[in-house]
Amino acid sequence: MLSVIDILTRFWTDMIERADGPMTFRFFLQPTMALITALIDGIKDAKVGRTPYAWLLTHSHAGDRIVVWREGITATARILLLGVGMDVIYQFRMFGGFKYPVEAFVIAVVLGFLPYLILRGPITRIASYVLRRK
Repeated sequence: MLSVIDILTRFWTDMIERADGPMTFRFFLQPTMALITALIDGIKDAKVGRTPYAWLLTHSHAGDRIVVWREGITATARILLLGVGMDVIYQFRMFGGFKYPVEAFVIAVVLGFLPYLILRGPITRIASYVLRRK
């Protein structure tokens, strides 16, 4: 029986090894796709005068926060699915099967949703500034 420490050690070791293994292009592809999506959504937010995305996530009421989360997940759904798909291929090549679904999900979120979450707000602020100057 594996202990929690063994599982976490394997998890982090596998995560770090993904950067050097096959399919490392996804470490550029997914964040780039997230940047493009954040750019499109951030400019839309600026045009309608909406509050930056991360601010809405942290300062909205619980019901509104769920709506904001859904919007972000919907916007990045293709990126997340692509990330999981690429990790499935990686796992088949490295481990001979799809053995670690949690790792596939975590890597997809870290490479696909996290950059979107971080970039959308600053893009909205920059676009708002540019639009006000015109």
